[in-house]
Amino acid sequence: MSLVLVTGGTGHLGRDLVSRLVEAGHRVRVLTRRPQPSPGVQWATGDLATGDGLRDALRGVHTVINAATCSPIARRGSMRPIDFIKSPAVVDVDGTARLLALGQDAGVQHFVHVSIVGLEDATLPYSRVKLAGEQLVRRSNLPWSVVRAMPFYYLLENLFAGLSWLPAWPVPTTILNPVDTSDVADHLVACAFDGGCGVRAEIGGPDDLSLVAIARDYLRTQGRRRIVLPMPLSDKSARGMGFVVSRGVRGTRSWIDWLNRNRVRANRG
Repeated sequence: MSLVLVTGGTGHLGRDLVSRLVEAGHRVRVLTRRPQPSPGVQWATGDLATGDGLRDALRGVHTVINAATCSPIARRGSMRPIDFIKSPAVVDVDGTARLLALGQDAGVQHFVHVSIVGLEDATLPYSRVKLAGEQLVRRSNLPWSVVRAMPFYYLLENLFAGLSWLPAWPVPTTILNPVDTSDVADHLVACAFDGGCGVRAEIGGPDDLSLVAIARDYLRTQGRRRIVLPMPLSDKSARGMGFVVSRGVRGTRSWIDWLNRNRVRANRG
């Protein structure tokens, strides 16, 4: 089987992706600043933000799956005023550019890039950074695939957890279909090895849900009592914040199923 380099392989999506690739029998190499030895995985020490170790990490690689990103909102699980002003580009733009250039030198045969649904209408700085990185891939001379995904369940959970100190939550009434990282990982592996290239089918969760319902499901499964205050939001404002419904492939795991599975896992731990 061909050698696959995964960036972002230690994140939520990355761990699911690496697991799927190993299960399918692929040789997998993960680029990371902090190697975490595990069976069936090669570890390459490197950093997209600086370029350190990239040339060695790409040696002998047939397929790159670029799942790395730098989202301060996701990292801290909350939004701050600075997030409406700027977002770092060192990984999503500069790092992607380095990976593409060195990948071409290394003879990479397929560059699969993970992006976000609805970037054209989104106005947050992080969304603009993600779009700039995606555009680099689309202009590349490498054979490429761009796979856009809806927001992940774990990100919503983190954001709601960050609101737990508030007695009342103002929540937009907009509709979206968030998705589980395991479903996205399955779709990425399929796109990486089905022989296709270009803009691929985007992926979202199986259900179109209001953000209000999503918040109430979270509170119910966590056994918490908070007042959810529905906030009307125009379609334009919703799209600007990335609240859309994907029109491509649908995952199979629902939001409520994901919440229940995580609750069981936490109780066992």
